[in-house]
Amino acid sequence: MSETDHPGISWADFEKVLIVAGTVTKVEPFPEARKPAWKVWVDFGPYGEKKTSAQVAALYRAEDLLGRQVVGVINFPEKQIGPFRSQFLLTGFPTDEGVVVTAIERPVPNGTRLA
Repeated sequence: MSETDHPGISWADFEKVLIVAGTVTKVEPFPEARKPAWKVWVDFGPYGEKKTSAQVAALYRAEDLLGRQVVGVINFPEKQIGPFRSQFLLTGFPTDEGVVVTAIERPVPNGTRLA
């Protein structure tokens, strides 16, 4: 992959993306989703609790996610996914087996911004 495939961005561009740590507070089934997914609620500290639909059900049970710290992008516009309103993007890496949730190596305060 060359730089022409992905042109550079400025630091100011990067700073526009609000990428923060939060703790999963609730996980519910999302049977209406087209691909296996969970409804996930995350406490982002000073940014409040937000919910999303996350296509991570192939690799994670609800109990695997509950209480776990995750990384979310919280300043995208909300998105309607079937009957559910998604308020942030749960970050992860797609693999052949499913999406691997972005891990935080040790606990940080909820709402801590990626730097």
